Amino acid sequence: AVVSTQSTGGVLGSLAAFFDKEFLAELLSTFLLLLLGDGSVAQWMLLNQGTGTEPFLTVNVGYGLAVLFGALIAGEVSGAHMNPAVSIAFTFFKKLELKKLPKYLTAQFLGAFLGSLVVFLAYYDRLTGDSGLLNEELYRGIFATYPNADTRTGNQLLDQIVGTAILLIVVCSLSTHDLAPGIGPVLVGLCVTAVGASFGTNCGYAINPARDFAPRVASAMLGYDGTFSAGSYYFWVPIIGPIIGGFLGTLIHHLMIDMHRNKPAAKESKDINGAEMVENQYTPTAEA
Repeated sequence: AVVSTQSTGGVLGSLAAFFDKEFLAELLSTFLLLLLGDGSVAQWMLLNQGTGTEPFLTVNVGYGLAVLFGALIAGEVSGAHMNPAVSIAFTFFKKLELKKLPKYLTAQFLGAFLGSLVVFLAYYDRLTGDSGLLNEELYRGIFATYPNADTRTGNQLLDQIVGTAILLIVVCSLSTHDLAPGIGPVLVGLCVTAVGASFGTNCGYAINPARDFAPRVASAMLGYDGTFSAGSYYFWVPIIGPIIGGFLGTLIHHLMIDMHRNKPAAKESKDINGAEMVENQYTPTAEA
C-alpha cells in the first residue's frame, strides 16, 4: 500500500500541533512541581520516620515554591496550569479553548508521572533494601496522598473541594490587579502554601488530580501495595474533589467579582491564556 504524502503530512502536522510549546511547557512545569513537591515530602518522611517530630510546614513550603517556579518557567507559554482542575474550569468558563484541553491534561499527567519517578530514583537507596521496598505503607505517601484515618469519605471530598476552590478564587483574582511581572507566580505559590498550612492534615491537600493520580500510578508500578485500595478506595477523591472545587471556585469569582467589575472597551476577540491571567495582560469578560 502507498501512503500519500498529503496524509502523512496531515498526521505529522496534527502531532506537531499537539506536542507544541504549550504541551512542553505544561509537561516541564508539572514535572518540576512533582519533583520539588514530592521531593519535599520524601525528605520530611525520611527525617520523620513516622515519629511526627519534623514540622509538616517544610512540605507546605516545598510545594508552594514548586508551584512558584513552575509558574515562572511556563507562565508566559502555557499559563502554567499544572493542574487539570484549573484547565477544566478554565475550559468550562471559556478561558481556555476546548481543543487545547486534551493537550494540557496529557502533559500534566505525564509530567507528574515522570516527576514522581525521578523522586523515587533520587531517594532509591533510602527507599529500598535487600528485600525490596522499605516501609511500604508509610513511604507510599511520598508519591500520592492518603486520608487521615479519622476522616470519612464525605469529609475528605469536602476537604478537596474547599482547598481547590480557594486556589481557583485566588488564581482568577490575579486578573483583577495590575501586577508587576513575576508577582503572579509568587502569589499563587503563597496560596498553595496557605492551603497546605490550613487544610493539609486531613488528606494531604492534593488539590490537583495530576499531582495525585499520576504518582499513584507510578508508585503502584514500582510495587507499593494498597495504592488504590487504601482508605476505602480513597483514590477517586483527589480526582473528583478538585474538579468540583475548581469549577466552584471559578464560578464564585465570576459571580461575586467578575460580574461586578467595570468592563473595559471591547477588544478584538482572542483566546485567554493562563499566563496572561498570571501577568494581568488580559482581563476576562463577563461571559468567560
